[in-house]
Amino acid sequence: MNSVSPTLSRVAFERPTSRSDLIAPDCRGLNFWSVDRSIRDLLALNLEPAALAHFEPHLERLGGIAGGRLDELAMQADKRTPILHFRDRFGRDEDWVEYHPAYREMERIGFGELGIHAMSHRPVLGWPAPVTPLVKYAFQYLFAQSEFALLCPLSVTDTSAVLIRKYGDAAVKARFLDRMLSQDMDVLLKGAQFMTEKAGGSDVSGNALTARQAGDHWELWGDKWFCSCVDHDVVLLLARCEGAPAGNAGLSLFAMPRRLDDGSRNRYRAVRLKDKLGSRSMAAGETIMEGAVAYLLGEAGRGLKQMMDQVNLSRLSHGFRAAGMMRRCLNEALQVARHRTTFGRTVIDHPMARRQLLKLMLPTEQALSVSVAAAMAMTKGDDSTLRILTPLVKYRASRDNVAVATGAMEMRGGNGYIEDWSNAKLVRDAHLGLLWEGTSSVNALDIVRRAVGRERAHEALATALHEDLGRAPIPGQFRSRLAGLVDRATDFADTVARQPEAEASCRRAASGLYHATSAALMASEGARLGAQGGDTRRLLLARLVIDHRLGNADPFSLPDHRHEDAMTAALLDDAPVSMERAAELLAG
Repeated sequence: MNSVSPTLSRVAFERPTSRSDLIAPDCRGLNFWSVDRSIRDLLALNLEPAALAHFEPHLERLGGIAGGRLDELAMQADKRTPILHFRDRFGRDEDWVEYHPAYREMERIGFGELGIHAMSHRPVLGWPAPVTPLVKYAFQYLFAQSEFALLCPLSVTDTSAVLIRKYGDAAVKARFLDRMLSQDMDVLLKGAQFMTEKAGGSDVSGNALTARQAGDHWELWGDKWFCSCVDHDVVLLLARCEGAPAGNAGLSLFAMPRRLDDGSRNRYRAVRLKDKLGSRSMAAGETIMEGAVAYLLGEAGRGLKQMMDQVNLSRLSHGFRAAGMMRRCLNEALQVARHRTTFGRTVIDHPMARRQLLKLMLPTEQALSVSVAAAMAMTKGDDSTLRILTPLVKYRASRDNVAVATGAMEMRGGNGYIEDWSNAKLVRDAHLGLLWEGTSSVNALDIVRRAVGRERAHEALATALHEDLGRAPIPGQFRSRLAGLVDRATDFADTVARQPEAEASCRRAASGLYHATSAALMASEGARLGAQGGDTRRLLLARLVIDHRLGNADPFSLPDHRHEDAMTAALLDDAPVSMERAAELLAG
């Protein structure tokens, strides 16, 4: 492995040899692990030393792949979308999807080489046991920086295996599980989830797909409107058993194979592929079930509750994907700012450009900290904290991803709008995070009405954050300020939850809770890193969250920029920020 890779550091400019040399480079050729101090620091803080030592070379290798071959393949596959064929070459009515070879090569990297779909279930990459959630999501975070679409099938295969293991009977497990966790592409059964019908996606109470029992299996009749991974091998879906009541209580969870035990095609068909704005390389379509064989998972009538296990795992994955995509966007913006000269100076030396870079950096770091905290809550079995952090990071990080992708495109200028560069693809893909696994309003309602109002999960979150703040060597006055903001944010969310007429404030309450949580987490991380002699810049980021995402500045007053300029200089510099320097800046 080559230990020397290009970095994002400021470089000495040579006189251009042609006009084309005036165009700023992109991140192609960088190692996305090596240039990312944040993910390296947070894994060092949270992983057991043996796990860190084992997986660090694998993550470095993926960082190189993501900055090289995977990025090339992702751009190719994005431009050459899947094609649905309704018949085979002999004229048989057997639909199949044709993919570009670039997509198939990406599948071999994600499924075959890395085993991202299997690593939570069985040993991979030479580790003797299933990995912890943070390890798996670190792989997804790096992968997402080049390829977002394939993370849908990687994640849904992983989470479908979770549900089959949890709710399937012995026969269903024997039929599917081993092959779903294989890294042999000729053996692998890839998972899918068909949730949405024409009546809606987030509100599935009107779902009409019907299940009729036929001996040891069920037959499905009806259609599904939005089916990601439409041609995959094992589909989880909700259907209403004959005679079941209307509404959510009548829905049951089923596993539907693409092929039956004798190898013949199951009785459902894809009738159209969706022409999507983003995630274009992954085939999503519409399907019609005509007596398709399926197997009941768990107890009839509890399908939605069971399916939410998969939805919440996917939401956390989306948090890491958004964090990874924002990291790519930030790095693309830094590449432009550090390598392009305008009006006689480097872009990064312009005050407004520096401010815009900070506006891209802050949500990127927030998303990473909250996602890591959720993964650690899952590892520790802290279900209440995980319950609220999962929709919190899905809601806010997905929204921020759109703004960050757009800001990075603007930093590159007109070239960023051209499909030769990654910016356009990042903007298109970012919007899908707002829609999958619940829109922003659906997640905000889940946070405030259910996680806070019914389950009191904010109390566990507040306790965890106060404990973190108490243990970390944070300067005393700043610690008190953070603790007060955590209390105010949780109190406000509780107030909104208790007042049905305040539903319109759920987004504001959820955003406030996210910002206060991220500030507390980043301050604790920065202080702990500083105590180990490391970089404390996350303390400064926590202060900027307070100033810019929780502040209430007068829009018509001219602030004193000198203090923020000093923090900006520290954050845009590659040199580590010492504890002494951080304390000095926090006191300003």
